Amino acid sequence: MTRFHRFISRSAPFSRFSTLRWLPLFAVLAAATVVPSTADAARASGAYNGTWNVVFATTRGNCSSGYSVPFQVKGTRVSSAGGGRVSGSVGRGGAVAVNVSVGASKANGGGQLAGTSGTGSWSGVITGDRCSGTWQATRS
Repeated sequence: MTRFHRFISRSAPFSRFSTLRWLPLFAVLAAATVVPSTADAARASGAYNGTWNVVFATTRGNCSSGYSVPFQVKGTRVSSAGGGRVSGSVGRGGAVAVNVSVGASKANGGGQLAGTSGTGSWSGVITGDRCSGTWQATRS
């Protein structure tokens, strides 16, 4: 084998060692092609902004139904719009997850927002009773 041929075969860009060395770069490039642009993310994150009135119905347990709680959505964050502590998040497709606490009562829920309405389920301990149910939301 000539000297030139041995040099080329050892330093070929896709030799086994060289390929392993480039794998992290290939992974980053592949991930970059899947990640949406910042403008797309910003547009999607504000799609559910506003005040949402959420009405809770109890389907299991000895808890009252019909409680209404206002939530505020800004970007991907959910917070209280008056009454209790509310924290949570909204995903790009409208999937929502929320934790609510008022005094000793605590509940968590999840569901889906779409346009100006939403639905989902919740569970928690309300004034000492374990309960669960559904919720419906409308954006004002």
